[in-house]
Amino acid sequence: MKLWIPFAVSAGSLLTIASFVGAGWDAPPVESTQIGFRGTGMYIHRDVEKQEALAVANVAPEAPWEADPAGDKARDLYENVQILGDLSDDQFNQFMASITEWIAPEAGCNYCHNPENLASDEVYQKVVARRMIQMTQAINVDWQSHVGQVGATCYTCHRGQAIPVNYWYEDLEPKPAGGMTQNRAGQNVVAKFGGNSSLPQNALKDYLLDAKQIRVHSTTALPTGTNLAGTKQTEATWSLMMHMSESLGVNCTTCHNSRAFNAWDESPPQRVTAWHGIRLVRDINANYMVGLTPVFPATRKGPEGDVFKVGCGTCHAGVQKPLNGVSMLQAYADSLVKKGPMEVPDFTTYQPGITQVMAPAGQAATPPAEPAVATPPADPAPVTPPADPTVVTPPAAPATP
Repeated sequence: MKLWIPFAVSAGSLLTIASFVGAGWDAPPVESTQIGFRGTGMYIHRDVEKQEALAVANVAPEAPWEADPAGDKARDLYENVQILGDLSDDQFNQFMASITEWIAPEAGCNYCHNPENLASDEVYQKVVARRMIQMTQAINVDWQSHVGQVGATCYTCHRGQAIPVNYWYEDLEPKPAGGMTQNRAGQNVVAKFGGNSSLPQNALKDYLLDAKQIRVHSTTALPTGTNLAGTKQTEATWSLMMHMSESLGVNCTTCHNSRAFNAWDESPPQRVTAWHGIRLVRDINANYMVGLTPVFPATRKGPEGDVFKVGCGTCHAGVQKPLNGVSMLQAYADSLVKKGPMEVPDFTTYQPGITQVMAPAGQAATPPAEPAVATPPADPAPVTPPADPTVVTPPAAPATP
């Protein structure tokens, strides 16, 4: 009899017990909410401890002061104001104070500006910020199908950080060693942006930048030749769904009826909101982030040279509604709820540290108008005195007789 076997089993059992007991692991308190008909499995389960932390992290800050819309316009007072020129002086400075706290509270104004020349575009962050303001205005005006009346501000994503915490890029690490491992189709490694699963690691590139078909569910039990999606496509969709689920802190039943994932008429209304959200994120990445590639330095790009891009978690940050549904737009109605000029400059011409004005082609940023110089009134025309009266010549003396 091999005496070491029972000892090995006992040691393994003790180590297993110790790993659970000694490591301080415990089952978190879970809160379950029924969101559908009883018996359909329509429940959302949330970790109560995480909810407390998320509530603290999703508090919307107050505006620094209530801005006065009256007064001179920013474009008439400051140079190189391309997007926010219609704001009053007080509104403009209120927004500048807010965006500083939202994005660079420690660096302050110098994060985007040369303190010796605030009008200059030589600091690349200023060029990026201007484009991001255009993006935020477009979100609030064009994408109410997703953001509703709550809308978005710079703080929605940045939360006091220069770079939002949640972003993604093309991830090809670890590189295959070659041979049989050369063609792994982006799978069987830890997918950083796919819930740390072994699912396809670049599903976000396919669905949140490109417009690859997401739907893979068949409507018949047997194949009919109409649905050509296979296992690999299904795994990629699953990777996207895991990203969305973790980004919002929810599970599948928030958007789907688990009895029939494909059926729109049996799905909660949040599925429609999510459908628009996917297209919103594609628009942001394709039309705003990628276009800024020539402006961003290498430190703001992924290992493959692509810029950091937006995902669902960039705004949602672990909750179903960003900032738990609290809107910040009331204090910034004139700066973020209406569109300013939307023209885009040629970013390939940008030179950090050199470019003074990054304006759209054919549109030079006009300096503030000089105040009109008051012209003094003309000197009054000299008054010509009246001509002396005609001297009356006395009649000639009568002839002497």
